[in-house]
Amino acid sequence: MCGRYSLSPGESREIMDILRQVQGDFKTGEIFPADPVPVLMEAGEELAPEVMVWGYPGVGGKGRSIINARSETALERPMFRQSVLARRCVIPTTGFYEWGPAGGQKRKYRFQLPGRDRALYLAGLWNDCGGRRRCVILTTAANPSMAGIHDRMPLVLEREQLAEWVHSPQAAGELLRRTPPALEHVEEEPPRQLSLF
Repeated sequence: MCGRYSLSPGESREIMDILRQVQGDFKTGEIFPADPVPVLMEAGEELAPEVMVWGYPGVGGKGRSIINARSETALERPMFRQSVLARRCVIPTTGFYEWGPAGGQKRKYRFQLPGRDRALYLAGLWNDCGGRRRCVILTTAANPSMAGIHDRMPLVLEREQLAEWVHSPQAAGELLRRTPPALEHVEEEPPRQLSLF
């Protein structure tokens, strides 16, 4: 499950370089479902950013947006099948959030790659929904670095996998079954209550 992620250009030179190429308005900071976000799309032999809305419309255009697709079953689902085959994208982030138990209550954790540059790329799908392009994030079973917090996680792509995920259906099929790299996490501090007295 991935219900929110971060896109903070100040944390990554790589992400900053991508965002400088984006045409159109998009959200940065903490990203919520239905926000306009940059994704990397096929552009000939290259990848280029484009703004999309995060989330496919709910079934029949009603209810909550569908923001995730299970990598294990996406090919079997009519909503995602054509996207898996021909409309794959990469969602650039600087981390994602998950809520997990800690001392009897839910705590918010931010997951990111170890290292100084916080660029973290997620495998995504896109579709044209009523004349507007929308995207979803693929999820997979949690790896050991995530399993203590949640049993699912986004399908994380390493830098050298981005082009093959988007350009090659055969490579994409293999990546759908690959275990994501190890991540580190930090607990997000709850907002402080400010006293007016």
